[in-house]
Amino acid sequence: MVNQLQSVLHLMKNIGSHCPCHSPALPTHSLKDLHRRSSQSTKTYEYAFEMATSSIRYGSGVTKEVGMDLQNMKAKKVAVFTDKNISKLLPFTTVIDSLSKANVNFVVFDQVRVEPTDSSLLDAIAFARFEQVDTFVAVGGGSVIDTAKAANLYLCHPENQFLDFVNSPIGKGLPINKKLKPLIAIPTTAGTGSETTGVSIFDYEARNYKTGIANRALKPTLGLIDPLNTKSMPPTVHVSSGLDVLCHSLESYTAIPYNLRSPRPTNPLDRPAYQGSNPISDVWSLKALEMCVKNLESAYKNPENPYPQEQMILAATFAGVGFGNAGVHLCHGMSYPISGLNKSYLHKGYEGVAKKLVPHGISVAVTAPAVFKFTAQACPERHLQCAKIFGVDISQKKKEDAGIILSDAIKNFLYKLDVPNGIKAFGFGAQDVEKLVEGTLPQHRVTKLSPEVIDKEKLARLFEDSITIY
Repeated sequence: MVNQLQSVLHLMKNIGSHCPCHSPALPTHSLKDLHRRSSQSTKTYEYAFEMATSSIRYGSGVTKEVGMDLQNMKAKKVAVFTDKNISKLLPFTTVIDSLSKANVNFVVFDQVRVEPTDSSLLDAIAFARFEQVDTFVAVGGGSVIDTAKAANLYLCHPENQFLDFVNSPIGKGLPINKKLKPLIAIPTTAGTGSETTGVSIFDYEARNYKTGIANRALKPTLGLIDPLNTKSMPPTVHVSSGLDVLCHSLESYTAIPYNLRSPRPTNPLDRPAYQGSNPISDVWSLKALEMCVKNLESAYKNPENPYPQEQMILAATFAGVGFGNAGVHLCHGMSYPISGLNKSYLHKGYEGVAKKLVPHGISVAVTAPAVFKFTAQACPERHLQCAKIFGVDISQKKKEDAGIILSDAIKNFLYKLDVPNGIKAFGFGAQDVEKLVEGTLPQHRVTKLSPEVIDKEKLARLFEDSITIY
């Protein structure tokens, strides 16, 4: 861990000293953004960014400390959230054993749905309200942690309707004014970074696509990052969760700079969790990208080697710190209708989890070649920097070629990981593009962070370019 932190500090120093156009005043590499800002001079632009993340404890075996943590918090009744599969595995039994040894009173909710829906969140909320718990522990992947966040939020806001806090324009996107109960997150996948973020994502069934709740008040109190907890992940799950890390890193580093976001909030409480790229998030995002590129293929193809898996769960946390404050953009926005409109596809390795499922990381990654080919014109230097991390020699490359260079590098990476050949593999074709576009347009929380302004026609072309990718 010390070596990792030293690497981060070294990277921060290099970014600050070797990149003259990267400063808190203008965290971007493109004059195009300056032109966009000057042409919209009547708007009030953001002038600040805020860094917020959970406390993190990393180490093999730290899961067994959770009982002592809850004892130290003086927890009186703990809700342990998990899903049916994790409830049979070592991470969950380790938590229960730790709570029992510490004489912590707890109840278990094991009905979390993989890829939560508004209905499944309402079930979890009802459980938390019925039990009147004072602390939460989430043991599982992003679905479990996100469900616990939502249950915590609405337990503390019994007077609010469900859509009150859901992101606009689907919900009201109201600010959160109350302090929530403590939440300890114990991830069992190496992807979402949900242990560090104030975001809870779910499928909104009425409209067949994903949305969420985004507010830094949702952040877990503590994330216990234990490499032992990912040992039970099948290789294909390592890939799908790891690709979420990949896109978290790429999207947050290339997102619109924080000081080009508008309008500026009139109250700091209204500053969004996703603020745009900024000098601090950049450091964590680039380091996470480097760790992912170096280790994901090995974690997939050499599951007996624990080191790449250890690096990937750490990379997921690094990326969570980065994107949890900078945000993501088009890959994530486009992934939501891909998952929500899926009719019959079930990804390999998830047979015991669901009847149909495009895993989140897969749905995000399949559009990445098209997306980054498109967004490169806004900040080509940043796209070339990402291509360099994939191993591309960029010393003689032209900025105008940045999009195709990074796109090809991503395609090669995905191909080595046996990622399906575009959205056609999930049953989508040209006839579905309009519905996919309509499902992406309401995702303002992320799409407005694109460094390139997006519209229906541009989204349609991106989906068309993602029907096949190899």
